[in-house]
Amino acid sequence: MERLFDVIPSGFFNCLSSGSNNGIYSDCLQIIYEQYDREISYRIARSNIRDALASYLLENHVEFLDGEEDSGSRKNYNDLANGIIRKFSSKEIGWLEEENDDATYEKHIIMTEQGILLAEFLQQLRRPEREEYSSYIYNIYNVLHNEEQWSQDPYVEGLKNIYRNAKLLSKALKRLSTFIKKIIERMVREESLESLTENVIEYCEGNFIREYARLTKQQNIHMYRSFIRSKLESMQSDRVLFELLVIGCAVEEDLEEEAAKEQVLDMIQRTRGFLSEDYDHIMKEIKHKINVYLQIAVGRARFLRNRESDVRGNVEQTIKYIAEEMQELEWKVELPDEMEALFLLDRNEFIDRGSIRFPRKAQTIRKQTFADLEEMTEEELEKARRAHEKEAYNPYSKEKMKAYLELVMRDEKSVSSDKLPMESKRDLLCTMSAVAYGEENGLSIQLKDGYVETNGMILRRFEIIKGED
Repeated sequence: MERLFDVIPSGFFNCLSSGSNNGIYSDCLQIIYEQYDREISYRIARSNIRDALASYLLENHVEFLDGEEDSGSRKNYNDLANGIIRKFSSKEIGWLEEENDDATYEKHIIMTEQGILLAEFLQQLRRPEREEYSSYIYNIYNVLHNEEQWSQDPYVEGLKNIYRNAKLLSKALKRLSTFIKKIIERMVREESLESLTENVIEYCEGNFIREYARLTKQQNIHMYRSFIRSKLESMQSDRVLFELLVIGCAVEEDLEEEAAKEQVLDMIQRTRGFLSEDYDHIMKEIKHKINVYLQIAVGRARFLRNRESDVRGNVEQTIKYIAEEMQELEWKVELPDEMEALFLLDRNEFIDRGSIRFPRKAQTIRKQTFADLEEMTEEELEKARRAHEKEAYNPYSKEKMKAYLELVMRDEKSVSSDKLPMESKRDLLCTMSAVAYGEENGLSIQLKDGYVETNGMILRRFEIIKGED
C-alpha cells in the first residue's frame, strides 16, 4: 500500500491544524479555488488571486497572520495576500505552484492536483451537494440498454462504469441512513416546541425526501433493477463477452489473466448482489428509521406539551391529601395566603381552547319568535333550481362514464388503454373515472404488462372488457 505522505508534502495539512488561523486559511483556499470557475484550466494570473485574497482580508478585518515576519511596520492587505500565496506555494504545503509566462513574463498561479482535491473536499463539507440517488440506477440502465456504446471496450466503458455507479449509489444510501440517524438523535434533545418544529420542517423540506421517493417501488425504479440484473447475468453467461471483459480488465488494471477473471466475476456478482439484496435491505432500514423519526417527533411533541402538566393519578392523590389536611386544620372555608402557591399545578405557558373547559348550559326558550314567510316568484324558483343543478352536476358520474365507454367502444368487445384518448387532462380524468366505475357498469378491467406515460403520470397498461349480457 502506498503511504499517504509519500504522495503529498509533509506539511500539507499544517494550515488546517488547530490554531487561530485555520479558518482563515481554509476560506482563502476556497476563494482561490472559486477563481478558477470561469477559467479553462487551473492556471490564473497571480494578481487576480492576490486581489481576491486582499478583498477577503479587508472585508473580515484580518490585520495579522501567525507566521508572518514582523518587520515593525504595518502591512497592507496586498502584502498579507502575497504572504498567503507564498505560504500555499511552499514545498511544505504544496497547495499552489507559481510559474512565469515565457512570453509576457507575468507570474501565474497553478493549483496542484492535491490542492484541487482538498478544496473540493472542504467545499463538500461546507455545502454538501444533493445526491441524485435515482440517477445512478438510470446511468447503469442506460449503459446496459445501449450495448453499441461500449461494444469496442466492454470493460472500461461497460462493466467498470456500471460498477462505479453501483458503488456510488451504495455509499450515498449509507450516508442517507447515517444522516437520518443524526436527525433522530438531535430530535431527542429538543427542549422546546419551537426547536422541535424547526427540526420537523428541516426534515420535511430536506432534499433527500424527493430523491428517496424516486427509489421506492411506487416510482417504478424496480423495473430498471430487473432489467439490470438480467443483463448482468447475461454478461457472466456469455462466454465471448466475458472473455472480452477479462482481456480488458487485464490491460486496464495491469493484472494477470487469472486475477483479471476473478476481478471481473467479483464486480459482476457484487453489483448484482447489491441491486438484488443489499439495496432492499438498505431501503428497508432507511424506511424504518424514517418511521422511528416520525414516531419520536410525535412522542416528543406530546412530552413537551404535557411536561409538568396535570398527570391524572398523581394530581388526584395530591388534591385528596391536601383536602384531608385542610379539613383537619379547619382551612376549608378560608385559605391562608401562604398556601395559595400549592395550587399552581400547571406552568401557564399558553392558554388555548383545549386548556379551558366550558360548562354546558341548557338552552331555554325565553321568548317566542315568529318569522314571516316570503313567497318566491317563478323566476327566482327557476334561478335557484338552475343553481342547485349546476352545483350538483358531476361530469364524471357513473352513468356518464358508462355512456362515454359505449361511445368509445361501440361494437367492440374490449378496448386497451393504448386506444383510449388520454392526451388532455379531461380525457385522462374520463378514462380513470370510467375504470373506477367499470365493475359497477358491468365491465371487467384486466391489467397488462408495461406502463404508459401521459400528462406527467405513469399508469399501468390495462384492458376494458364488456361483460356478457
